[in-house]
Amino acid sequence: MSKDQKFVALALVTSLFFIWGFALNLNPILIAHLKKACQLTDFQSSLVDSASYIAYFLLPIPAARFMHRYGYKGGILLGLVLFAIGAFLFFPAAAVRSYAFFLSSLFVIFSGAAFLETAANPYITILGDPATATQRINFSQSFNGLAATLGPLAGGIFILSGKNLTAAQEAAMTPGQLNDYLNKEASAVQIPYLIIGLVVLVVAILIFRTPLPEIVEEGSEEVDVETGTLLSKIWALLKVNQLRKGIISQFFYVGAQAGILGFFIRYSERVAGLTETSAKFYLAAATFCFMLGRFSGTYLMKFINPVKLLAFYCSMNVLLLVGIFFLHGMFTIYALMGVTFFMSIMFPTVFSLSTVGLGSRTKLGSSLVIMGIVGGAIIPPIMGKVSDLSSIKFAYLIPIICFSYILYFAYRNLNIKKLEIAAGH
Repeated sequence: MSKDQKFVALALVTSLFFIWGFALNLNPILIAHLKKACQLTDFQSSLVDSASYIAYFLLPIPAARFMHRYGYKGGILLGLVLFAIGAFLFFPAAAVRSYAFFLSSLFVIFSGAAFLETAANPYITILGDPATATQRINFSQSFNGLAATLGPLAGGIFILSGKNLTAAQEAAMTPGQLNDYLNKEASAVQIPYLIIGLVVLVVAILIFRTPLPEIVEEGSEEVDVETGTLLSKIWALLKVNQLRKGIISQFFYVGAQAGILGFFIRYSERVAGLTETSAKFYLAAATFCFMLGRFSGTYLMKFINPVKLLAFYCSMNVLLLVGIFFLHGMFTIYALMGVTFFMSIMFPTVFSLSTVGLGSRTKLGSSLVIMGIVGGAIIPPIMGKVSDLSSIKFAYLIPIICFSYILYFAYRNLNIKKLEIAAGH
C-alpha cells in the first residue's frame, strides 16, 4: 500500500471508533425518550442497554469465526451493513410505536458494532509502523471519546422534545390527543437514525472500494473453529484466578457505567428538579468529563502506578455515590459528573490487569474479558427495578457495589508495577 492509501485506510478504520461510540452513547437519550414515548417503567426503559450489550456478549466469537473465514475487511463490511439495517429499522419501529421493535433494532445495530470492534483494533496496529501502533490506537480511541460527548448532545437536541406531560395534563387529554402526542414523540427518532444509517452505508461503500491489507495472525488459535475444544479451553482459562476476577470486575464496571449514564436524565429530573432540556446538556457535560478523565488518567499513568490510580478512582466513586445518596439538588448532579470522570480509566485498566500472565492464551482470555461487558445488559435493569420499587436514589446505590468489587480487584494487584494499558471502550 502507498502512503496515501494507508492514510485513507487509517481514516476510514478510525471512523469506526466514532460510529459505534456515537451509537452507544445515544442510549441514555433513548432510555429517557422511549420511556416517555412508549409509556415505560424505569425497569422497562433500561432494556435499551440490555438489547445493546447482550449483542456485544453474543457476537464476538461468531464475529471472530466469520473473519477467520472471510477476512477482517469482510467482517467490517458485514458489521457496517448490520449497523445500517438496524438504524433504518428505527423508522418502522417509530411508525408503529413498538418498544419490542425498537429493542430488536438496537440488537441489530450493536450486532454490527460487535463486528466493527472485533476488527478495528487489529487493523489499526498494521496500518503503519509497528513501533507507533500504540499511538495510533490511542489516537483512534480519542474519536470514541469525542463520540461519547457528541452522541448525547446531538441526541438531546434532535430527539428529546423537552415536553413531559404531568399526570394532570395526561388525564385531561382524550385518548386520541394522547395517542397523537405519543406518536409525535416516537417519530422524533426517525430522521436522526435514518441519517445515521445513510452515513454508515457511505462508510461501507468507501471501505469496500478501499484496498485494505489482510491481517496475518501468527500463531492463530485454530481451536476457534472447534467448538468442543474451544469450550474446554475457556473452562481451563476460567480457573485462572486473575482472569476470573478481572471478568467479574469488567462485568461490574460496564454495568455501573451503563446504569449511571442511562438513568442520568431521569435522576436529574427527579432529584435535582431539572427539566429534560437542561438535563440533556448536563449529560453531555458528564460524558465530556469522562473524556477528560480518560486523557488525564492516561497522562497520570506515566508517573503513577496504574493499579494505584485505579484503586484511588474506585474509592472516589464510592465516596461520591454515598454522598449523593444523602444529599439533594444540583450538588448531586455535579457529583455524578465527578463519578463519570473517575470511572474513565477503568475499562482499559481492568482489561489489562485481567490478562496479565496469560502468555499464549492472551487472545482467548481477552475475548472472555470483552464478553464481561454483558454487565451492561444486567446491572441497568436491576437499577430500574430498584427505582420502580423505591426511588431513583436507591437505584444509584447499586454502582457502589460495582466499584467496591473493582477496588478489591485493584487492591489484590497493587504489587504489579508495570502495566501495558489496553485501548479503552
